Amino acid sequence: MTGDDLASGFAVPAEQRRVWDFSADGIRRTLDASLERLGVDHVDIVYLHDPDDHAEQAFREGYPALEKLRAEGVVGAIGAGMNQAGMLTRFVQDTDVDVVLCAGRYTLLDQSALAELLPAAVARGKSVVVGGAFNSGLLADPKPDATYNYAQAPAELLDRALRMKAVAERHGITLRAAALAFCAAHPAVASVLVGARSAAEVRDCAEQFAAHVPAGFWQELRDTGLLSTDAPIPTEEPS
Repeated sequence: MTGDDLASGFAVPAEQRRVWDFSADGIRRTLDASLERLGVDHVDIVYLHDPDDHAEQAFREGYPALEKLRAEGVVGAIGAGMNQAGMLTRFVQDTDVDVVLCAGRYTLLDQSALAELLPAAVARGKSVVVGGAFNSGLLADPKPDATYNYAQAPAELLDRALRMKAVAERHGITLRAAALAFCAAHPAVASVLVGARSAAEVRDCAEQFAAHVPAGFWQELRDTGLLSTDAPIPTEEPS
């Protein structure tokens, strides 16, 4: 058989059987297999990955299993990673996770994590890793065939991204630099995660992250209604 089963969200051969298993046994088996493949006896962080449709099992079985693994020293930190903010807020408020990975919900185009997740993380002293800083590519290079949330970008979001890009160019920066700086500015955010397909993209992300984004850029975004005044922005000028 051939195929990649991307319709189900998996870039793997279609003949493989994919099982969502957030049981305690499933957590230990998959982690043991990963440790063996990696050739190590512990890892720094383990996330429950996309438990959206399996919340009951994830909270009842999967999360306690991670707590035990952390206590045993097999993992250094535990958390959950998702493309939504609501359930991650529950993890922050109702469990003792160290960190959550929130993909695509805290960007220049989508600040839904700002309502509850990020304030909850600050209140509880938990870390947030922001993934999907470019919203699947739209904020990296806005153009008609750009993607947003793994699909073709809606026209209204493409227009918004293009307007942001124009503001960035007027201030002598790239939209990529602004997108990364925005994600990192919130006090709850410990790290910004980006995907790269080549060494050149890795180098570019590092360069853009190090670039200074002038205060005038943020002010123009706010003045033109392209950015909410509630969202924290970088405030320090370069020394």
